[in-house]
Amino acid sequence: MNALQEMLFRLCRAPGAAGREDGAAEVARKELAFLPEVKIDTLGSVVASFGDPNAKTHILLDAHLDQIGMVVTSIDEKGFLKVAPDGGMDRRVLPGSRVVVYGRETLNGIVCCLPPHLTDGGEDKVPDITDMAVDVGLSKEEAGSLVQPGDMVLVPGEPRRLLGSRVTGAALDDRAGCAVLIRCAQLLQGEDLHCRVSLLLSAREELDSQGARTAAFREEPDMAIVVDVSFAQQPGVPAHESGKLSAGPMIGVSPILDKGITNTLRRLAKEQEIPFQMEVMGGRTGTNADGINGSRGGVPCGLVSIPQRNMHTPAEICDLEDMENTARLLAAFIREVEA
Repeated sequence: MNALQEMLFRLCRAPGAAGREDGAAEVARKELAFLPEVKIDTLGSVVASFGDPNAKTHILLDAHLDQIGMVVTSIDEKGFLKVAPDGGMDRRVLPGSRVVVYGRETLNGIVCCLPPHLTDGGEDKVPDITDMAVDVGLSKEEAGSLVQPGDMVLVPGEPRRLLGSRVTGAALDDRAGCAVLIRCAQLLQGEDLHCRVSLLLSAREELDSQGARTAAFREEPDMAIVVDVSFAQQPGVPAHESGKLSAGPMIGVSPILDKGITNTLRRLAKEQEIPFQMEVMGGRTGTNADGINGSRGGVPCGLVSIPQRNMHTPAEICDLEDMENTARLLAAFIREVEA
């Protein structure tokens, strides 16, 4: 578990908002260096392949590499940075939060927060992100020499181990899924596989799954399994709409997901004594499966999710046991297909 944790933490510490995944992609490339073929494609996705390159069956495993963030849009007359969301940032956590601005230099900043004494009873009202400002402590001229529109802004959340096998930090959505794919490849290392496997750590999931859509079109897989995070039970989250931390991966059921892949995942989990949960959705999944499924002539997709609390905040929580069991389930699926 410690090796999985350290690999996850290295991935989470690397900056990589949607469309700006360079730092995270380079770390992921190094983590996959034990595989024979690793590349970074045009949009910034990391693609690695192993198994039999001439096999009839080609399986794509996907997890998205990008994290939520913001971009600088302008600098006002007093040196405050105006920003816009890059992905589904939860604006409720921003006022008063520390941020990191990746300009010509890396700068620390604070999202301005109006004192409650001046809110006229509006403490419960959170302004739009485009109405917020970041204070980096510089004049307009000083800020302009170090920051320009389009620079990436992230809310840092140093990854930490909690009690038991749980971890917290920013970017666990979906660096946890990326770590699972890498761990799956480690579990299969040295085995004589009779299928081709492509690992896709895709860019731009927060931007309409652009990385997954384009890579799936190029790679032409016969089937795919997407690994993402999904809601774990906590106060305010209905039990019937969420999974449980430490109870295993959540196998997705949806009209867009392939029933055969779903049933195989469920059967293998039972046979391998891997704890699992079912997640039923009425239509789109909100993951890269929605885009991969419609690539070229169609790609049968499965979905396995890691339970997570506090999604889209700098204090996301996942369980390392859930991640290890997800990797084991994927490895069992690949062995089943090639057999």
